[in-house]
Amino acid sequence: MVKKRVPDWLNSSLWSSTPSSDDHRDLRHSTTASTNTYADEDREQSAVDPPLPAPSPPSPPVREDPPQPQIIEDSRTNHLANDYNVTSSTPSTDDISRQAQLLAELSRKVIDIRELRRIACQGIPDGAGIRSTAWKLLLGYLPLDRGLWSSELAKKRSQYKHFKEEILMNPSEITRRMCSSTSDTSDAKCGSRGLLSRSEVTHGEHPLSLGKTSIWNQFFQDTEIIEQIDRDVKRTHPDMNFFSGDSQFAKSNQEALKNILIIFAKLNPGIRYVQGMNEIVAPLFYVFKNDSDEENPAFVEADTFFCFVELLSGFRDNFCQQLDNSVVGIRSTIARLSQLLRQHDEELWRHLEITTKVNPQFYAFRWITLLLTQEFNFADCLFIWDTLLSDPEGPQETLLRICCAMLIIVRRRLLAGDFTSNLKLLQNYPSTNISHLLYVANKLRVQGI
Repeated sequence: MVKKRVPDWLNSSLWSSTPSSDDHRDLRHSTTASTNTYADEDREQSAVDPPLPAPSPPSPPVREDPPQPQIIEDSRTNHLANDYNVTSSTPSTDDISRQAQLLAELSRKVIDIRELRRIACQGIPDGAGIRSTAWKLLLGYLPLDRGLWSSELAKKRSQYKHFKEEILMNPSEITRRMCSSTSDTSDAKCGSRGLLSRSEVTHGEHPLSLGKTSIWNQFFQDTEIIEQIDRDVKRTHPDMNFFSGDSQFAKSNQEALKNILIIFAKLNPGIRYVQGMNEIVAPLFYVFKNDSDEENPAFVEADTFFCFVELLSGFRDNFCQQLDNSVVGIRSTIARLSQLLRQHDEELWRHLEITTKVNPQFYAFRWITLLLTQEFNFADCLFIWDTLLSDPEGPQETLLRICCAMLIIVRRRLLAGDFTSNLKLLQNYPSTNISHLLYVANKLRVQGI
């Protein structure tokens, strides 16, 4: 078989990452106390499939290039950038030009979504609340008609407030409210205690009831998921004071993330909560919390929740365990990545999967399910998500092209490596110029390379 030749431009040193000390970190395993757990930990493994290596939370990579410039104009955002470990730098001419274009587009009476996508896919300068507004539009949370923004936001935020009141309510509070709605005589009796009398407590409302409709039985079933969410939220971006630490600010952000994930889990019983969802909701929450419009951060929970739902709708099947082995499940998605690599670089595909037997499940499971949030530093992750959310083909297809580009960019090192070194490289992806990565990913779409 004649191997498909890789074009000369791709072998240029421009696309190769210089090995850094970060590339030689030891792999951590699930026995390490500080290791994060991800979506694959709770999934049962087929007897014929090799176990998925437990991923480790990568340390912030050592950058050879300066981070994507971010325009920070107001003092409030600048304060957050300084206090919460978000790197900012002097904006480039391109950033200033792109910011002007985005501001012009976002000021239109009716947003041209195609033009917004075209500009945003090159990266959104993080100033004047541009990224926050752009992401809400790209995810379909805000209507394209600016005149409808106020009413739509008011409706969604009111709906989320209702979710919190109903879903996060303790069964004791539900019982108390039931008491208050009984007859006047019962009201007088229960008012002093806030509880129903023994004769008025039905079997389904009793804390020891095993009935499926029992509010207490459901509450105890949910407790395990809530505890898992709480553990994962506390481990979200431990290197960022925005999410981690003992400050009241960090704790309030953790509480908000927890509320969002609990409500999502209870409203989506087919999926519920899958470990790693906290890593996906975090970038949305961070961007919306740092909106320069003082009104929007006050409703960051509601905005993040609905945008999280919209984002996850494009990846829903990857999180549904019942669909793992179906044509739309996570294994099928990983197989599509393998096919994409074979289509564009058969030599690399053969070396990885035939010669060194590096199964894509060993590294691509985390890449895909966590939307690359664990492979790059936070600023680079936001830049990548600008492209993911802007692509008219949808984030799933764009994500697969970026994952394929990640493999192609380090092809020289992979072709020279064996099973151990290649697995280590792909589970601890090296520092990379994100603009170059996205350029290669786009080349995979516009032409066969």
